[in-house]
Amino acid sequence: MSARVDAWVWAVRLTKTRSQAAAACRAGHVRVNGERAKPAQAVKPGDEVRVYAAGRERIVEVKELLTKRVGPPVAAEAYVDKTPPPPPREHVALAAVRDRGAGRPTKRERRELDELRGRRP
Repeated sequence: MSARVDAWVWAVRLTKTRSQAAAACRAGHVRVNGERAKPAQAVKPGDEVRVYAAGRERIVEVKELLTKRVGPPVAAEAYVDKTPPPPPREHVALAAVRDRGAGRPTKRERRELDELRGRRP
C-alpha cells in the first residue's frame, strides 16, 4: 500500500495546504529517500521524507500512511521525526543592523561587513 507524497506531507501537517505541498514537490523542496519527489510519487512505510519549508529542513520517517488530514496528535504518530535540533541562538550569526535612514553602506562599510561575515579573503 502507498500514498501520494504531497497528500501525505499535507495530512501529517508538514505543510498548511495540499497545494503548498504539491508546490514544494515541484520546486524540489521534498525528497523521498534522497531523490527529488514529484507530487504524485508514492511513499510507503519506512521511507525517509525530507521537507524544506519555513526556513528549515524537516527529516521524517514514514510510520503510517495517511491520505486525509488528521489532528496533530494523530499526525505526530504517523511519522518518526529525525530532524536535528536547531542550533542555539547564541551560535546563530546575527544580521547586520543599520540605523533607519542611514542609506546604503559605503564601500568601506561594505568591505568591513564582508570581512566580518567571512566573505573576503
